[in-house]
Amino acid sequence: MTQRYDVVVVGGGHNGLVAAAYLARAGRSVLVLERLERVGGAAVSATPFAGMGARLSRYSYLVSLLPAAIVADLGLRISLRSRSVSSYTPVEGAAGLLVEREPGPATAASFRALTGSDTEFENWSAWYSSLAAMAKAMAPTMLAPLPSRDALRSLVVSAAGESLWQQVFEHPIGEAIEETFVHDLVRGVVATDALIGTHTSLRSESLLANRCFLYHLIGDGTGEWRVPVGGMGAVTGELARVARESGATIVTGAEAMSVDADGVSGEVRYVHGGEEVTVAAGHVLSGVAPAVLDRLRGKASASPAGAQLKINILLRRLPRLRDGVDPRSAFAGTFHLDESYVELEDAYTASAAGSVPDLLPGEMYCHTLTDESIVDPGLHTLTLFGLHLPAPLFEADNAGLREDLARRYLAALNRHLAEPIEDCLATDAEGRPCVEARTPLDLEEELAMPGGHIFHGDLAWPYRTETGPWGVETDVANLLLCGSGAQRGGGVSGIAGHNAAMAVLS
Repeated sequence: MTQRYDVVVVGGGHNGLVAAAYLARAGRSVLVLERLERVGGAAVSATPFAGMGARLSRYSYLVSLLPAAIVADLGLRISLRSRSVSSYTPVEGAAGLLVEREPGPATAASFRALTGSDTEFENWSAWYSSLAAMAKAMAPTMLAPLPSRDALRSLVVSAAGESLWQQVFEHPIGEAIEETFVHDLVRGVVATDALIGTHTSLRSESLLANRCFLYHLIGDGTGEWRVPVGGMGAVTGELARVARESGATIVTGAEAMSVDADGVSGEVRYVHGGEEVTVAAGHVLSGVAPAVLDRLRGKASASPAGAQLKINILLRRLPRLRDGVDPRSAFAGTFHLDESYVELEDAYTASAAGSVPDLLPGEMYCHTLTDESIVDPGLHTLTLFGLHLPAPLFEADNAGLREDLARRYLAALNRHLAEPIEDCLATDAEGRPCVEARTPLDLEEELAMPGGHIFHGDLAWPYRTETGPWGVETDVANLLLCGSGAQRGGGVSGIAGHNAAMAVLS
């Protein structure tokens, strides 16, 4: 017997849960199907170290794009805390660059010590002021029907000027960075926001780095990356609670086998508890990657490829730095490792040619300096995100390269420490160091995320192109995208889930 719902959501990631909650609150009958035994997709907490009291945000780890409007609409009981420091970048044999969350005298002094003048900090302040004005103007458009390109341009130009529109939307972001800043390390700190989860050159005419930069800067009108209290699993847990209390049915351990839609009705076939089930619905929403949806529809499509390494580390104590900077400041924000502008470009060139970079750009932060609730007293976490490590590099020996890269990243960190990081590592119940790495191929296997691409594919501009009004539409009217692969997807935002729900309700 075929089950029937108004809406079936394939994939119980955070976006799928957002869509389900909005639709169920609007009176629609909603079924969410999740392949794994738990919901949340990549936005989950895990306990990877045996016998250790630590609930780590295993895959995604910070929140930037989640709009306050979604939190308020759904009544989410979550807390997102600001980090005391935006970033710290160490320099061998010299003082590093400290950037406060709200840059003030300490940041100005740090720029002066690094560059020998006030010019670089003045340029930083002016440029980021323009970017902040752009972010504030653009953020409300993310939860509305897509503006036209001309309308978005008018909005950005009115708020931040024609020059910024040209820099962010028309020319490779590397040009703007090179024109605005002189110091290689300062350029690199700026450039990382254009490369997280994206494998491209800063000078590429594709402007893929620009799109990545844009999404990293416009989150909820501030671009601030905040720490989810209780870990990422706390965010997912709240979304699941609200979806269920609103009336949505969530079935875990339910693997979709096929999706069909004809514009009027839809049908999803899935396996649950060893039995095959068919469910019909007026709308089908896909929270899985577009490449996975194509497979479920029997269509051929190319798979994207991610380009990052995630390392989760548990510490008995924070390590001391050679330059004497308090580790509670250095690791509270983003700790940049081998991420000067030249080093980033060199790493891309090497990895694009099929080689592992000699210097491995990466960045890390300590969740527990902002939120201690995820670990037992006395423990600390370090989360490292490595750049420019595309999936094909791991195909010959995923496990071997994973282990080698984890070792090399720890060695790179040790260059800046007064004591080896190995002396600070916690050990699990079996005496093993608490270090866990995840490659793009691991993400593909564990999360059914094609190529381990954390955005499900290349990020798209947030204005109307050939897609429908909400940027979630497919070639079939009642089959919609509600995951990171939607036009305004990517990151822990809930935006795609909200917009898919609005498309159904409209």
